[in-house]
Amino acid sequence: MKRFCVIGLGNFGFHVASELYREGHEVLAIDVDRERIQRIKDHCSVAVLGDAANKEFLAAQGVSEMDAVIVSTGERSHLSTLITLFLKELEVKHILVKALNDDHGRILKKVGAEEVIHPEKDMAAKTARALAYPNILDFVPLAEDYSITEAAPPPGYIGKDLITLDLRRRYQVTIIAIKDIIADQFIIAPAPDYIIKDSDLLIFMGRSEDIERALKNRK
Repeated sequence: MKRFCVIGLGNFGFHVASELYREGHEVLAIDVDRERIQRIKDHCSVAVLGDAANKEFLAAQGVSEMDAVIVSTGERSHLSTLITLFLKELEVKHILVKALNDDHGRILKKVGAEEVIHPEKDMAAKTARALAYPNILDFVPLAEDYSITEAAPPPGYIGKDLITLDLRRRYQVTIIAIKDIIADQFIIAPAPDYIIKDSDLLIFMGRSEDIERALKNRK
């Protein structure tokens, strides 16, 4: 079990807090709005009414002991920026902040956010990717343009081994693991002579656009 703090309980903050709590973690929820506190109290460990833009208040809540703090204060960009700065000064281990736009995201990074969240932008990209590449099942962004992507094998992959596909040379991507759904096996670093089956799920690592190119290719 991990310990999390969610600051700001609008729709995004509420769902993050309640989902973390549902997964069995300890969740401290903070907001200045009494109605939002009433709404979240049955979906978190502790709900606190208070002003998170006060450094002493944050320190008193024990935020420095949390595994992560998520900040989602709506349209008040100055508020989330100030809270992020205070969290950094309090040496919070992991700070995630919802940004209003790209410029706000850059400011948040400079004052201490380790991860900047763009919910609408990220969901739009995920939806577009799912429509354009329906065989992609999951997508985890890494540094810069790199990602880990789980996808069903294109028809042209089935019955071929990894040597024949030669994905590293052709597309600069690597299959780092394979899930065999029927055998219920998870194979890390599969052998070069592994033959891909239609019951496999492939886990790629590489630049996102290279993975997409590899999945487009049917040969």
